[in-house]
Amino acid sequence: MAKRQLLKAINRAAILNAIKAHGAIARTDIAAHTRLSPATVTSLTAELIRDGLVYEKQVGTSRGGRRPIELALNAEGAYVVGIKLAEDDATLALTDLNARIVEKLTLRLDERDPRGASRQLARGVDTVLGAAGVSRSRLLGVGVGLAGVIDSQAGICRVSPHNGWREVPFSRLLEDELGCIVYLDNNVNTLTLVEQLYGAGQNVANFLVITVGHGIGLGIVANGQVVRGASGGAGEFGHTVVEPGGFDCTCGNQGCLETFVADAWLVRRAQTRGLDAGSAPALTALAQAGDARAVEVFAQAGEVLGRGVANLVNLFNPSLIILSGEGARAGDLLFAPMRAAIQRHMFPQLAAGLEVCVEPLTDETWARGAAGLVLERIFSVPVLA
Repeated sequence: MAKRQLLKAINRAAILNAIKAHGAIARTDIAAHTRLSPATVTSLTAELIRDGLVYEKQVGTSRGGRRPIELALNAEGAYVVGIKLAEDDATLALTDLNARIVEKLTLRLDERDPRGASRQLARGVDTVLGAAGVSRSRLLGVGVGLAGVIDSQAGICRVSPHNGWREVPFSRLLEDELGCIVYLDNNVNTLTLVEQLYGAGQNVANFLVITVGHGIGLGIVANGQVVRGASGGAGEFGHTVVEPGGFDCTCGNQGCLETFVADAWLVRRAQTRGLDAGSAPALTALAQAGDARAVEVFAQAGEVLGRGVANLVNLFNPSLIILSGEGARAGDLLFAPMRAAIQRHMFPQLAAGLEVCVEPLTDETWARGAAGLVLERIFSVPVLA
């Protein structure tokens, strides 16, 4: 029975992906793309229509017989909510099945403890559903992304330094409040998922997402799979040590990459040079105005970041690197020295075909990424644990 259910889930995902990838498509073409039998396609598409995920859109072009009826993804047949959970606030995004945001909300968190936060987030979910006129019955699930070591399989926040949480079963807490399934993951992994499903990472088997800003994060896709590690801690790029004996890092170590590149550390290094810069945006403005000391802070950060990225290229051999986060505001002040350092330090033979792109993002993008935690379950082919 379990094998039969797994096979059915795999086939449903394959059909949904074919419809998502090709748009309006006939059942015979779905069978050809998926290599499933016409009978299986007919049976499972009937289920998908009944579930509201697919609909009969139009009549296609005849190929010598009756004109086929084409199927399309019903993007508004169901909805998901993505939540970007930070220390003091949360951004919620209600999206359709194409990850299009149809309603959004930013909450100031009045309660910092996990149970209190879950109650407030549940009220926020009801608020965005109500504002969009979407009934709770059409909500497939909720995805939550936050910084830290997250055991996504168990739905447990192992440690989140920014929130001060340890061993918190947050998925279960929010499920108890909402009565629907909740998925939890590291926030950079959520961005990686949405890039894989809808963004620059579509049809790219090996790529990296690097976020620069409050911290330094890394999402890894290898052979088409997001790499999370044994306990959810894969991708702690910001805590790779680049200067033993350097500045004390918030993780308890010394000389981590974050102590050169993350926003607070850029400001600290600027202040050691006598600059009156109280924030990363203020430091960026000084550098853009031509202050040599500010420019040097970004140049040093870019060099260190570039060496780290070159090591990632040598380890993972990606074909695409997506750079994002609040730190993208610095533009070439940071990324020009970074690109130069990548070229100097990576294995030369791995440069062929490597694309590096920069994508600034907002809190809404983070929340949309969290929605990808639910969308991934809909469109991804299941695998045995």
